[in-house]
Amino acid sequence: MQKLAIGSDHAGFTYKEHLKKWLEQKGYSIKDFGTHSPESTDYADFAHPVALAVEKKEFDLGILVCGSANGVAITANKHQGIRAAICWQEDLAALARQHNNANVLCLPERFISIELAEKITTRFLTTDFEGGRHARRVDKISC
Repeated sequence: MQKLAIGSDHAGFTYKEHLKKWLEQKGYSIKDFGTHSPESTDYADFAHPVALAVEKKEFDLGILVCGSANGVAITANKHQGIRAAICWQEDLAALARQHNNANVLCLPERFISIELAEKITTRFLTTDFEGGRHARRVDKISC
């Protein structure tokens, strides 16, 4: 069973809540790092704890949701061991895992449907890193 860390700001709250329940029904173990209401919040307050938990390998992968996904992705990518990818199509999620070994999925709630968010999440969670030539490239990401 994969352990997932999930978080959002207010602009991603609705999809986070939906995805959390949907993923639990599929058998994933989920820890919700907040936010816990649609009240205005700062995305970094939730992106940092998710990224840190994945970086420390307390969770297999992370999912972050905000309006555009930019804020949470920029924040998460400040962590040395994190490769957060903004995905608005299924193929982007697959490539992020296959080629970049992305470990945090960032979803833009304001730009995709909830059905598409489910498909993107499924693709991200079920796609493996290909390694090989991609491993050499991923190894060059860390500073």
